[in-house]
Amino acid sequence: MKVIIIGAGVGGTSAGIALQRLGHEVVIYDQMRENKPVGAALSLWSNGVKVLNWLGLGAEVAALGGRMDEMAYLDGHTGEMMTRFSLEPVTRQTGQRPYPIARAELQGLLMERFGVDSIHLNKKLVGIDDDGAVVTASFADGSTDTADLLLGADGARSFTRDYVTGGLEGAPRVERTYSGYTNYNGLVAVDEAIGAADAWTTYVADGKRCAVMPVGGGRFYFFVDVPQPSGLAYDRADGKAPLEEAFAGWAPGVQALVDAIRPEESLNRVEIWDVDPFDTWVRGRVALLGDAAHNTTPDIGQGACSALEDSFALGIVFATNTLGVEDSLERYRRVRADRAGDLVLRARKRAWETHAFDPEATAAWYAQLRAEDGSGVIRGIVGNIEGSPVNLGGGLLP
Repeated sequence: MKVIIIGAGVGGTSAGIALQRLGHEVVIYDQMRENKPVGAALSLWSNGVKVLNWLGLGAEVAALGGRMDEMAYLDGHTGEMMTRFSLEPVTRQTGQRPYPIARAELQGLLMERFGVDSIHLNKKLVGIDDDGAVVTASFADGSTDTADLLLGADGARSFTRDYVTGGLEGAPRVERTYSGYTNYNGLVAVDEAIGAADAWTTYVADGKRCAVMPVGGGRFYFFVDVPQPSGLAYDRADGKAPLEEAFAGWAPGVQALVDAIRPEESLNRVEIWDVDPFDTWVRGRVALLGDAAHNTTPDIGQGACSALEDSFALGIVFATNTLGVEDSLERYRRVRADRAGDLVLRARKRAWETHAFDPEATAAWYAQLRAEDGSGVIRGIVGNIEGSPVNLGGGLLP
């Protein structure tokens, strides 16, 4: 069977590896001119890491990932410790340590394992035709390719999604919703003045969040949330000026982070949007995965993990079902749509609670953190993992 995948991100390349391992011919197309991953790093919780283990990448991912043993929340204004606790229960209950990891390094690993010769860049998808026997993909440069099925891993602004949901023929398009905040992220050297080298440290106040996670190579991945309207003007030349303004007077650890940021080296600014859950993931021999199917906010750290779950489900479905492409894709949709949509809504709820869109709810959360022994946060993290298809129904150990 030949498979075309549109999109060379984490979802597309991991799905490509999964299907290659079953003996299928897979080719990936992406409109980017060169491999420049969006975002500095990502959090791979146990469910995402397990998929990478299943793909044969466990040792490499462990080597690239940061060692994150603890989690801490601090008052953003004073630097006072609100709560600090071990993340060991997550590892013990789920059977796998989580790893924050630099996105470019994970992306490079996945592309290399898939095979860079089978990844074609600067290819913008402009047409899909499914005659019931083969799918034809048409690109802006006039080229075409055909395959037995096409997977759209082409991101939040997915062309494939418009095809699958009928948006190209006049049906209402699946639209994104602004979450209410802008995220700044990047990489800086580990500095104990900011947070412990083996901890996920987060400063919170006024609905804002300033956090660091350890990734490989003695670096922190920082991600900073500023609630604000969408569409505000920003020029790359502005650098970190918006952060200096938003966090003026905050705790010394936050000032140390802002001081450490080198915009010319690593600083991304991203407005955070998501998509209402929908279940029209499949149309004939064409299916969606990753952000094209379940674009989410990063508030529970499950975006990349959910895309990896898609790849796992696709691999299992095509390894075990034999009634044809359309049947297998529909089974994949049934495995994934409800679970992925639930994570989107959980992340949206979390964003609402933590960014002071409901000031009373956010104040209550801050008060809860001050009384937290870790069990409540651990319960939430594990709750996001326990329904993963990678657990194969085995659940979690107590």
